[in-house]
Amino acid sequence: MSDRFELFLTCPKGLEGLLIEEAVGLGLEEAREHTSAVRGMATMETAYRLCLWSRLANRVLLVLKRFPMKDAEDLYHGVLDVEWQDHMLSDGTLAVEFSGHGSGIDNTHFGALKVKDAIVDKLRTPQGDRPSIDKLNPDLRIHLRLDRGEAILSLDLSGHSLHQRGYRLQQGAAPLKENLAAAILIRSGWPRIAAEGGALADPMCGVGTFLVEAGMIAADMAPNLRREQWGFTAWLGHVPALWKKLHEEASQRAAAGLAKPPLWIRGYEADPRLIQPGRNNVERAGLSEWIKIYQGEVATFEPRPDQNQKGLVICNPPYGERLGDEASLLYLYQNLGERLRQACLNWEAAVFTGAPDLGKRMGIRSHKQYSFWNGALPCKLLLIKVLPDQFVTGERRTPEQRQAEREQAAYDQTPDEPQERKFNKNGNPIKPTPAPAPVIEQPRLSEGGQMFANRLQKNLKAMGKWVKREGIDCYRVYDADMPEYAMAIDLYHDWVHVQEYAAPKSIDPEKASARMFDALAAIPQALNVDKSRVVVKRRERQSGTKQYERQAAQGKFNEVSEGGVKLLVNLTDYLDTGLFLDHRPMRMRIQKEAAGKRFLNLFCYTATASVHAAKGGARSTTSVDLSKTYLDWARRNLSLNGFSDKNRLEQGDVMAWLESSRDEYDLIFIDPPTFSNSKRMEGIFDVQRDQVQLIDLAMARLAAGGVLYFSNNFRKFHLEENLAERYAVEEISAQTIDPDFARNTKIHRAWKITAR
Repeated sequence: MSDRFELFLTCPKGLEGLLIEEAVGLGLEEAREHTSAVRGMATMETAYRLCLWSRLANRVLLVLKRFPMKDAEDLYHGVLDVEWQDHMLSDGTLAVEFSGHGSGIDNTHFGALKVKDAIVDKLRTPQGDRPSIDKLNPDLRIHLRLDRGEAILSLDLSGHSLHQRGYRLQQGAAPLKENLAAAILIRSGWPRIAAEGGALADPMCGVGTFLVEAGMIAADMAPNLRREQWGFTAWLGHVPALWKKLHEEASQRAAAGLAKPPLWIRGYEADPRLIQPGRNNVERAGLSEWIKIYQGEVATFEPRPDQNQKGLVICNPPYGERLGDEASLLYLYQNLGERLRQACLNWEAAVFTGAPDLGKRMGIRSHKQYSFWNGALPCKLLLIKVLPDQFVTGERRTPEQRQAEREQAAYDQTPDEPQERKFNKNGNPIKPTPAPAPVIEQPRLSEGGQMFANRLQKNLKAMGKWVKREGIDCYRVYDADMPEYAMAIDLYHDWVHVQEYAAPKSIDPEKASARMFDALAAIPQALNVDKSRVVVKRRERQSGTKQYERQAAQGKFNEVSEGGVKLLVNLTDYLDTGLFLDHRPMRMRIQKEAAGKRFLNLFCYTATASVHAAKGGARSTTSVDLSKTYLDWARRNLSLNGFSDKNRLEQGDVMAWLESSRDEYDLIFIDPPTFSNSKRMEGIFDVQRDQVQLIDLAMARLAAGGVLYFSNNFRKFHLEENLAERYAVEEISAQTIDPDFARNTKIHRAWKITAR
């Protein structure tokens, strides 16, 4: 066999430039870059060294033969001509991978089958021995790549992909592959920083992939030193003595590296379930002395500036996969930016993200960006120098101001030291001037964000007197007032509930996303709420009962007040919160009219109207709904206000329940859904189609002199005219709209119906 071989090194898309530098450094000659691969010439020693030391490659393929190929027959004979007895035993195991198409082969499975047949036919013995297939751990793994009519037949020296170092047996939900993590560290300048004795911190470390890869780079450990299975182990061309020499050299280098004083490498992870798996991974990599992992949120990671410590902060924040992730992600990136500005001055930072727009929201400029691919997802690596002149904030302090604040803080925290006291001319002690409150720099709002913040503050001020007078602590403060910011924003005491309306198809999705981030950045500042108390949901254009479907499962309820009653809202788990704010005037009307009356609440949802009726002195309330979940919620609302007695909750299909009921009621409220097709009811309810039957059934239960209130929020709804022939019908929509919904008078329509 030749002393020099052609090698193909495969890698994730986007790593080719880094891989060619690494491969040349490890001895690859005549190197050329290809898509997701690097090609060159090498000795067997270099091939082994690449297997052992490449931090970036997926596979090291040794080219056995190149040949022109016009059809499947050419493929078969080209493979058959190889002296396979030089490579494997006749009773060995084999796996074949085929890539590319053309030359009459459009199916990779068929191509792999032809390659396998040729090898088996070549090695079949007169006694009937022949290689068998083992896809998991074969003696030989063969690749054939078809490229523009040329077949490139290769032996895989690596076996399993080289990114599988062996230390990461446990991983989180969205782990980075080890070679991608290594590439990010290299692009971030970690080899230089480590050589200078710098530190590394990952404030969102997951199971510690960045930490381990960084530790191996710093300690001069070959990334695949601990791997036991290789693609060349059973290959007949393997040179064990040469491999042993290289492996021993790598072991000695790792031992020397680990004998050095360990660098400060720290990881922080909010999810307690990932802490032990991360520590286990660190231990398997042999880096427990170098790397420590702690549980904590982004804001808890604390470098040691007191020891003049500098280094690299690196992280891979989540990108967001679910609708409604926007707020938590935006504020996560903002918190990261705040932490960098406050605790990591003069450090470098590297943020790897699939949502670069979020990266721009950290309040620090990146001085360089690199494009990567994480699988099929295009990503950016943002490199940042944490220096004041890179900060994009609303308020800046000079270094002198920062130093003065630090000195004052240190002075304030000094325990029980005797201090020189000063006195005025009357002999009274002069109180020391209190230190100024620490200033947390807020990221500067964009022009659009500031415009949005101004509108929110204007709305808040306009409603201030009304809210205070009425004793309301949950109301709508914004409802698509500015068409380009299409969302509804509701205040629930000290929480903010944001519903983003789906943008029309005519709107550029990137512009819509940018405006959403502008608005989310503005909300905490404009409304003076903590970022952790902003909940975002997306309301699509849809029919049916989508608003009642579960979005999450946090089970967290907040107590709010309205008209002297307490109500429970859930801001996270459903699209709606359990309280329709636009129906507040209707609920207050019911409370005023309920004294001594029998109240019936149909499609009661969480029975907020029933609570108001009970507060108003109703003789009894009956609330009907099909959902057990909402009736349980209704029970809690009634109990919260001490109204457990004389308040009946009935689970059932409203139409069927009305048909079977024989009771009479003095006051009835109906707020039906537009559409319902629950499995627990017969047929489908459609408010436009079924309104007459519903109102007739309800009016049959109305006592003499009673009142029925009918309301719904279907924009295209029109009340059937023939109802006015049988009943006294009065539209009262305008009287059921409070100031916070005056901008959207079509939020609902309402009628008062009585017997003639």
